[in-house]
Amino acid sequence: MKKTVSSIRQKWYLYLTGVLLLLQAAVFLVFRGESYIQVHDNLDLFMAHYEMLKKAGLWFAHGKDAPILHGITRDLFGSEFILYNFFYILLPGVWAYLAGYAAKIAIGIFSFILLAKDVYKEKYDRYRPMIICIAVAFGLIPVFPAYGIAFTSVPLIVWLLRRLYFAGTFRKRLPYYVGVFLYPVLSYFSYHGFFILCYMCAAVIILWIKDRKFPKSTFASVIVLSLGYMAIEYRLFKAMLFDSTVTIRTTMAHGEISFGEALRTAFSEFVNASFHSEDAHTYIIFWVVLAAVILINAGYIRRREAARILKDPVNLVFLWMIFNVLIFGFYQFAPFRELFERLVPPLTGFEFARTAFFNTFLWYAELLLVCVRMYDYADRADCIGCADRAGQTDHADPAALQPAKAGNRADSKGGRLKICANVIAALSLLAVMFAPQVYNDFYNTCYNHAYKILLKKDTSTVNYNEFYSVPLFGKIMDDIGYDGEWSAAYGMHPAVLNYNGIATVDGYLGMYSQAYKDEWGKVIAPALEGSPFFKSYYDSWGARCYLYSGSDENTYAHQRIMDPEDKRLMADTDELRKLDCRYIFSRVEFSNADERRITLIGTYTDENSPYTIWVYEL
Repeated sequence: MKKTVSSIRQKWYLYLTGVLLLLQAAVFLVFRGESYIQVHDNLDLFMAHYEMLKKAGLWFAHGKDAPILHGITRDLFGSEFILYNFFYILLPGVWAYLAGYAAKIAIGIFSFILLAKDVYKEKYDRYRPMIICIAVAFGLIPVFPAYGIAFTSVPLIVWLLRRLYFAGTFRKRLPYYVGVFLYPVLSYFSYHGFFILCYMCAAVIILWIKDRKFPKSTFASVIVLSLGYMAIEYRLFKAMLFDSTVTIRTTMAHGEISFGEALRTAFSEFVNASFHSEDAHTYIIFWVVLAAVILINAGYIRRREAARILKDPVNLVFLWMIFNVLIFGFYQFAPFRELFERLVPPLTGFEFARTAFFNTFLWYAELLLVCVRMYDYADRADCIGCADRAGQTDHADPAALQPAKAGNRADSKGGRLKICANVIAALSLLAVMFAPQVYNDFYNTCYNHAYKILLKKDTSTVNYNEFYSVPLFGKIMDDIGYDGEWSAAYGMHPAVLNYNGIATVDGYLGMYSQAYKDEWGKVIAPALEGSPFFKSYYDSWGARCYLYSGSDENTYAHQRIMDPEDKRLMADTDELRKLDCRYIFSRVEFSNADERRITLIGTYTDENSPYTIWVYEL
């Protein structure tokens, strides 16, 4: 019994992280397609696109159009060589999603630990408990799922660049150059790659000044990584560099806020993080880091060592995070954005505010630096205590000046500080697991199933299987003899049709031709006349090329019940016919079907779906 208790004490971090990871796995393996997975910018976007590419046999195709938005080039969708996408090529439906979810966690943990070992070397074992906790917390961060691996693999590229910098010969560098070239398999250029290259260029300049010699290996790695992105994401670069089509990116409104509002936006991003990069740092990490920064710098000032403030790693990472959120805030400040676009015209419309995405890693790196500082202070405090007990004499026993063994120091000042660091790391991990965040599928799945069990009724939202309702749409397609005809959705996301293999004239995509946006604008003109919100939404953005309500009601929300007050179809059906649209799949029975000259050909339900679908023919 004593051995068991001792083992738990010594390896508590392995038991804690192991139990939490097993809990995550158990929940998703038990519920699978009944998991409550975030719809926004997820099931309504990438998951449906990937399934659409699979069903149409387009993953490796060239010179082909995808069955969405009346046919747009397949090149506008993800590369077949990115690891996350590869899961969708190989695995069916929800299993591909869960494989990507698990890979994000595993890569985050592995890359964080790998970097920590490289930085701390022989000291790693001393810091192991809190490093493991922080690494698992980082792997679990609930960020944008399609690019989750890109978020959590950031420590890996840092590790590769460190190994290149410290390697003495080309032969030693070669495997790391290969790693840098292949790194884009885990990343994504528009979200992370562009900014990683920018940071690397800055590193070249800094190292040149610091070392007083040109850092050839770091400069070469910029070239190697650039070539890697171009090779892995060749479709994206083809579209960016060789396609002259004017896209909706050129007319998107990026915000016209004041200087003061830009600062407030940056501050909000610093404290909370935007929904694509929510990393749960707000609950524990932010306050711990803020307190540490204040105490560390107050100490420097008190000791009259102000010159060390800008050399302290904690301060440098803190300033880097501030820089990232300032770019995020000022991206919406027109004078700043327009200056940038004049200096670099090809990047007009580019989301360079994504610098804030790197704070997901930097917050956890900062937490590690703070906890390491606490460990080091703990050892120092114990050494001082040992010296005091030895009488601080010149002939004191050297052994007495060493830190006490871990099992004997819980009551010492240093022991308490070390325990505090471990508690902070553990609480940060628990916050990631159990805090409600946009993409925390684990929390959402647990919450919704607990709600159903305890209250014995369904929640308002739908799970993965219900959202796509594959059996229902299979029944519909068989009944109407569907054979690839262009269609549109109403009362739901067009992604539901895309996922089920139905070609759509509508859809959700962040980059398609401005000409098609203008065409679709004619289709929905009757709705936009009575919907000032959706008119502004579509005109200033346009990525959701949907049929909208004529009364500002959201008729595509992923709710179990869709019962809008306004049941009119406010669309120009003649313009729809010009786009070869034959069917409208609707969750609403239109009150003006005769007026719009459309014919109801069937009403469909399925016991496993919350939807009732009315199918209209134009």
